[in-house]
Amino acid sequence: MLTSQNAALRPHPADLPHEDMAQDMANALRALAMDAVEAAKSGHPGMPMGMADVATALFARFMTLDPGRPDWPDRDRFILSAGHGSMLLYAINHLLGYADMGVDQIKRFRQLGAITAGHPEHGHTLGVETTTGPLGQGLTTAVGMALAERMLNARFGDELVDHHTYVIAGDGCLMEGISHEAIDLAGHLKLAKLTVLWDDNGISIDGSTALSTSTDQLARFKASGWDVMRVDGHAPHALIDALAEARGTARPTLIACRTTIGYGAPTKAGTEAVHGAPLGAAEIEGARARLGWNHPPFEVPESVREAWATIAERGRKAREAWERRLAASGQRAAFEAAMEGELPADFDEKLVAFKRELSEGAPKVATRKASEMALAVINAATDLTVGGSADLTHSNLTHTRGLASVTPGNYAGRYLHYGIREHAMAAVMNGLALHRGAIPYGGTFMVFSDYARGAMRLSALMGQRVVYVLTHDSIGLGEDGPTHQPVEHLAMLRATPNLYVFRPADAVETLEAWQLALHAEGTPSVLALSRQNLPTFRTEHSEENLVGYGAYVARKPARRRDVTLLATGSEVEIAFRAADLLAARGVDAAVVSMPCWELFERQSAEYRRAVLGTAPRVAVEAAARLGWDRWTGDRGRFVGMEGFGASAPAPDLYQHFNITPEAVVDAACDLLTCA
Repeated sequence: MLTSQNAALRPHPADLPHEDMAQDMANALRALAMDAVEAAKSGHPGMPMGMADVATALFARFMTLDPGRPDWPDRDRFILSAGHGSMLLYAINHLLGYADMGVDQIKRFRQLGAITAGHPEHGHTLGVETTTGPLGQGLTTAVGMALAERMLNARFGDELVDHHTYVIAGDGCLMEGISHEAIDLAGHLKLAKLTVLWDDNGISIDGSTALSTSTDQLARFKASGWDVMRVDGHAPHALIDALAEARGTARPTLIACRTTIGYGAPTKAGTEAVHGAPLGAAEIEGARARLGWNHPPFEVPESVREAWATIAERGRKAREAWERRLAASGQRAAFEAAMEGELPADFDEKLVAFKRELSEGAPKVATRKASEMALAVINAATDLTVGGSADLTHSNLTHTRGLASVTPGNYAGRYLHYGIREHAMAAVMNGLALHRGAIPYGGTFMVFSDYARGAMRLSALMGQRVVYVLTHDSIGLGEDGPTHQPVEHLAMLRATPNLYVFRPADAVETLEAWQLALHAEGTPSVLALSRQNLPTFRTEHSEENLVGYGAYVARKPARRRDVTLLATGSEVEIAFRAADLLAARGVDAAVVSMPCWELFERQSAEYRRAVLGTAPRVAVEAAARLGWDRWTGDRGRFVGMEGFGASAPAPDLYQHFNITPEAVVDAACDLLTCA
């Protein structure tokens, strides 16, 4: 049932575009798409041409947004999950009047420096809610946005939070495995304000989708707890009726829109030939004739522009009405702070006080446990954090006292049970972060970052404050064996641009890593955490966050620096013990903890030289060597993994793979003349 707010925003039928004008509005999208792709000599005209009627019905009747305020918090969200059809979104935004989307950008589609990239890029273009392109990501990110809306609504009520999330998805989005994770979770949580418009055109790059799938998608969605409908995607009235019905349901809705890919193209419509290539001049001329679009390339009649402008004007009025409600609300300050993602003024003070307790108490705990201890302070100090785990809560230790679970129809909690859906967890967290109002963190075993990789990459690409709690970070997890022991994963994560990879060595470093991750507004973070207990070596309290340097000298040499031992995480303890053994041989070693390579790279050359020193270096990490040669130099040695792990207790594995203090000593003595 429509709320009073949305009912007021829904235009009277007399205000809707005349049927002929609605057709012209849709044809304007088709023309801009085929003209831009032709000018670029690359792109995907088929989907925009096929879904133009669907998009026009959605925006003309239901979407509420204001191009003059693209960041208005209570706007409806539109996600083009089938991101290859980006010209549909760019054409819409151009006609709606987004300030950055002039016709010059349409003409420069896919060109260097243009905002009209081949796939929509969040942060580059106004009105692009999320980066899409990898199929299924947009759909799953939209689940996060719809969930964020419900959670904020539970906190602030209908007056401030009451909007919908709409997705256009293609056959490819629904074939990707992440789609099952997404629709299962959304259906389970009863995210009624989520509507997916499926471009059901039966065509993929290879040809008919019958080549590769025979899934009954409506049955699949229905089995996952969705309402489902099928309509003619070129029948505006049927589309409007379906969308109106979707707004009144108690479950998320799939509307299967039967469309013709490349609608209007005289010889290529309905075929794979129109999917990912320009139509060609002759085909475009024929399409113009068939559509009755007798206008030069990139030209849109003023009457059509005015019809699209009425959508923006309606949104402006809705936004102004919302701003009046916000101004009169007693929750204004709290709401604005949540949407800005502002940590409380005393947040750091509370963390530093707890760090002092850790240094004084020197607990010997696994860093996953240290993370739980830090989260207890963090989650009590701010209500921005929203936790979760992919069915490993009691292994990842991501839940703290007082965090209620989000359940179907009850969204007031701050803890999410993502189920065994690592990929969806990462993409949903992207949606929570993009929507704003929360800082999401989610846990799984580090080895399963493989499953989450696609969405983790987009966290970094979009610069979202998402925290990945990846526990059981080495062979130290022990008996579960090599399938669960990450070896190459640190290298993979460190190779990802704009991603902080923290591997703390004790409880103090773990707290400092959390502090940095929560302040990193434009960068996602990974916390790689141990299963095995580690001693606290930072027993002298420091107000300064040393992890923020990325690397630092954790143990200075007594007289001179004969050798430098570099380590991260659980292997810092091994480096300390090796330094003791070397001292007995008359070798003076410095121990450097390197919890975050990315932050170390940002330090001055002078600082890096001072930390690394000029003496020979030995690195130790229970992972693959890749990347370490940069820090050890040509004369350096590496003590770590050369292959996959094995199933045994952790101490036995470290001995078996020769990741021991004695092995570090041998490596150092291979570089030096030891007594």
